[in-house]
Amino acid sequence: MNEAVDSSADEYYLGIDVGGTNVKAGVVDSLAQPLSKTSVPTEADHGPEVGITNIQQAAWQAVDLSGMSIDQITCVGLATPGTMDIPTGMLLDPPNLPGWKNIPIRQIIQDHLQKPTILQNDANAAAYGEFWGGTAKEVGSLLLWTLGTGVGAGIIIGDTIIEGAHSCGSECGHIIIEMNNGRLCDTGQTGTLEAYCSAKSLLRRCHEALDDGRESVIQAVRDAGEEITPILMGQAAAEGDLLCEELILETARILGVGTTSMIHAVNPAMVLIGGAMTFGRYDTKLGRRFLQEIKDEVDRRAFPTPTQRTIIEYASLGGDAGFIGAAGCARLDFHRKQV
Repeated sequence: MNEAVDSSADEYYLGIDVGGTNVKAGVVDSLAQPLSKTSVPTEADHGPEVGITNIQQAAWQAVDLSGMSIDQITCVGLATPGTMDIPTGMLLDPPNLPGWKNIPIRQIIQDHLQKPTILQNDANAAAYGEFWGGTAKEVGSLLLWTLGTGVGAGIIIGDTIIEGAHSCGSECGHIIIEMNNGRLCDTGQTGTLEAYCSAKSLLRRCHEALDDGRESVIQAVRDAGEEITPILMGQAAAEGDLLCEELILETARILGVGTTSMIHAVNPAMVLIGGAMTFGRYDTKLGRRFLQEIKDEVDRRAFPTPTQRTIIEYASLGGDAGFIGAAGCARLDFHRKQV
């Protein structure tokens, strides 16, 4: 079981999860139970001034919906995409928040709410959410993959969040899995896990296959000028489309390769798969096959002991993991400072 922080059951924390599209926020108690949650458009492309106003709006909405006052909130956790400097609370140049360069985001939110505030990477916060109150709450260490537009990751070992010396720890989506002629990642790197396992990569590989003349019902979507999405590909695969099924399960196998590397590097008790691109998780045949392909690839490649002992499952908190985890990170930091 993961380490418990000694805290009162009547402590409450505000968690804020800033994404490129939406800001999610909620008040969370010391047992990881949300008392409220809300979502506000980030409007990140309108610049940091507008975006920060929306973050503040989400924070106040979450407090109001909880039925509490800000005075009853112990402290605040703020999760944002990297790049960042966690100790100084600075956003440096996050790709998902273009133009938000060298923003002292933690201090701005702390001054506005008049509450102690910590900054954390969004994937790390999601991982801590699952570790504190989700699927991993009974284990001592965790690797979380978040599959979406990109591939995020968070690593938790014994209540320690692996941030690294330069706030770039746990960026496992950028491990290199192909040295020669690797696919290009949006970061400008080649051969990264993200270049093969993200939603963007899945769609690019689908378009390439269609360009090469592969047959698929998805071609009709493209011919109509409509957008191809992982959801549409998942639906087509579930209905027997061989190309979509092949590309989705190939994504799972490649993620299994990356998972093997991280199991050998970190040896976590549990690996969780989360994010938007999980194809229905346990509720669909495709979701179950996707997870099984990851496990089978790990079985083929990993050392026998971690293969037999590492639990690989889907995450359970969904889109709430970020703000719950941000609140948990604030709680963790607060109690460490009390010692």
